[in-house]
Amino acid sequence: MKKIAKFLLNKIPRPWLISLSVIFRPFIVLFFKGNKFTDPIDGNSYRKFLPYGYGKQRENALSPGTLSLERHRQMWLYLKNETDFFTKNYKVLHMAPEQSFFKRFRKMKNLEYLTADLFSPIVDVKADILNLPFENESFDVVFCNHVLEHIEDDKKAMSELYRVMKPGGWGIFQVPMKNSLEKTYEDFSIKDPKERQKHFGQYDHVRWYGMDYFQRLESVGFKVDINYYSKKFSAEERKRFGLNENEILPLVFK
Repeated sequence: MKKIAKFLLNKIPRPWLISLSVIFRPFIVLFFKGNKFTDPIDGNSYRKFLPYGYGKQRENALSPGTLSLERHRQMWLYLKNETDFFTKNYKVLHMAPEQSFFKRFRKMKNLEYLTADLFSPIVDVKADILNLPFENESFDVVFCNHVLEHIEDDKKAMSELYRVMKPGGWGIFQVPMKNSLEKTYEDFSIKDPKERQKHFGQYDHVRWYGMDYFQRLESVGFKVDINYYSKKFSAEERKRFGLNENEILPLVFK
């Protein structure tokens, strides 16, 4: 299973993987049905989660039902337990929406929900994050997860996200981080996909973010909350939900 997952991640373009996952997901769910792990997003339980990772794979990371990873499940639990996202009327921009979320968010009657990305086959608007086609102060909530590590001019992208967020708005901007790094590691001269995977953890990334990520966000105007939300759960709950206690949930506010 590890070898199959690694091959698919590294050899098949992501838009194809998204389409294929819709076809094969029901069969995968049946195969992994059990009671050891629970995905809080859909409430279903499994005997195990699938391995995931472009390099070294993490055990019990990918939920068979929602295709959520640790970071998705942490975000869902935060939204459910700590916010009024599921009840209050919000206008939401979701950049490069995750499969774990976008159909669920789209069905929520309290949301005016808009998705955008330059390449994703499932979005409402084809949009470049460096030049978003939206008016200033358009959205109450903005989600932009695992996008900025692909963008060389990430400060420009952050500025655009700040521009389209309403005053009083908030968002979640997850990125691959190494908490042990004080300063972000980036080198735009590295172009080869294999070298990028070796240096940045994935073939199409241009950096590993360090803890100065939050200073970058603050430099464009955001207030930030460095939130270790998974630590709120017991060790048993973290194992059952498939959470990483050291993963930061980056919250931003305007």
